[in-house]
Amino acid sequence: MDGVDADGRRRITVLGATGSIGDSTLDLIAAAPERYEVVALVGHRNLEKLAALARRFRPERVVTADPAGGARLAELLAGSGISVGAGRAAAIEAAAMPADIVVAAIMGAAGLEPTLAAVRTGTTVALANKECLVCAGDLLTAEVALAGGRLLPVDSEHNALFQVFERANAGAVEKLILTASGGPFRTWPVERMATAGPEQALKHPN
Repeated sequence: MDGVDADGRRRITVLGATGSIGDSTLDLIAAAPERYEVVALVGHRNLEKLAALARRFRPERVVTADPAGGARLAELLAGSGISVGAGRAAAIEAAAMPADIVVAAIMGAAGLEPTLAAVRTGTTVALANKECLVCAGDLLTAEVALAGGRLLPVDSEHNALFQVFERANAGAVEKLILTASGGPFRTWPVERMATAGPEQALKHPN
């Protein structure tokens, strides 16, 4: 349902609104209020920041994925007229609200269900969560095709490939290599990396 509202503005939902990708997204929206409006914001435990963003951008719905944070968020937004939700189901429901673009930036596997909910609406999903592809890449891309939507990479490495990759010449590409800029192997010599396995890969320093 990629399009614009009656005022000619694109409707945006931000999943992971209080993180760095959320910050960047909302900065862009704030710089062009005539072009964008916020439909829903989903965050986690940074309730004061989430409430401040909600008061600034005036979404229809704001959700904390932490079920224990609902009462506090409702208190922070008392009198605002903004609909408040809490917990996993509320986050999934917010992700499925009608929007032109859903920015999927919830960290880790927790972002998978809301991202799938957004994808299944047939909208454009700007994906900043690599874990969704790691956990369920085949399912996610199949759901995009089934719903007729679009999946756009906004994570730095994926977006760099997206910008230089010529889809018309896909058959000419044998492999794509993303160099490791972080993670558990960032200080390992090449010789030692040749012996690395899943157990070592899962020991991320963060």
